[in-house]
Amino acid sequence: MAWLKGLLLAAIVFAAGMAIYFYHQFNLPNNCREETMIMIDKGAGSRQVAKKLTEAGVISHPLLFRLSARLSGLDKHLKAGEYVFLPGISMREVLDVISRGEVHYRQITLPEGLTAAQMLRLIAAEPALEGEVTLEVAEGELLPETYSYVRGDSRDSIVRRARAAMQRVLEDAWAQKSRPEMIKDRHQLLILASIVEKETGLTSERADVAAVFVNRLRRGMKLQTDPTVIYALTEGKTELGRPLYKKDLTVDSPYNTYKYYGLPPGPICNPGREAIWAVVKPSDADYLYFVASGKGGHRFSRSLNEHNRNVGLYKKALNGIRD
Repeated sequence: MAWLKGLLLAAIVFAAGMAIYFYHQFNLPNNCREETMIMIDKGAGSRQVAKKLTEAGVISHPLLFRLSARLSGLDKHLKAGEYVFLPGISMREVLDVISRGEVHYRQITLPEGLTAAQMLRLIAAEPALEGEVTLEVAEGELLPETYSYVRGDSRDSIVRRARAAMQRVLEDAWAQKSRPEMIKDRHQLLILASIVEKETGLTSERADVAAVFVNRLRRGMKLQTDPTVIYALTEGKTELGRPLYKKDLTVDSPYNTYKYYGLPPGPICNPGREAIWAVVKPSDADYLYFVASGKGGHRFSRSLNEHNRNVGLYKKALNGIRD
């Protein structure tokens, strides 16, 4: 019987040794030196998952991975999706990540001031999104923002989120009681914000630019803003690709604010949050004119004479003459 006890003891020692070895391997960092991206398909079982992880070098013991998943009950909870695994991640951490569904989130940025057509082209070019945009998209409907998504999300889903985000921002801005009385509804708010967005990219200037247009509307003056003429010429579908000529200012379009009074019939781009808030909270300045400074910003003025002097300074700046 001594030999039987010895055999049993040896078996226990061996089992303990194997348990320690497997535990060590299960928690051992892998040898990857860079991030590894893997797509787990829908319906994939532990065998397929372990095979893909092994081929990518994320784990080195597929059988141990499958056994651990089975014993822990996580083999029924392996979630599909795109995953990014950092260098040195252990098999235990890999199993935890996949079972919790900690998928990799990608991002798409829709910059301020783009037209609907330009934003839709960006969404169409995003390779990890699926399907075509089937939704009707009006100018100014999409909020410029960075949106997170997972591989396989639809392009329509980005459009829906951008549209809903814009509606929330407009609702919040419109709720401000101090908004200018000339802005009659959210649509007009959006139109003027789109003009402000195209006129300046500087946060420090937006409230003053908005004040110029609000003051002009209040006095019954034409807005006379170049971006609306550019939109009349391109319909927001392309870049103009050239300077705006004097003859362009006579184009017969309701978007030509040199020819027609008041706001154009619709937005000329998708304005960002800051431009929208600048319209509901313009500065108190009584400016009526502004022109580029030639140094990245604008010079504002209250009279036509002062504006003409600023135009002269701009022309000097273009020619490299110091004022």
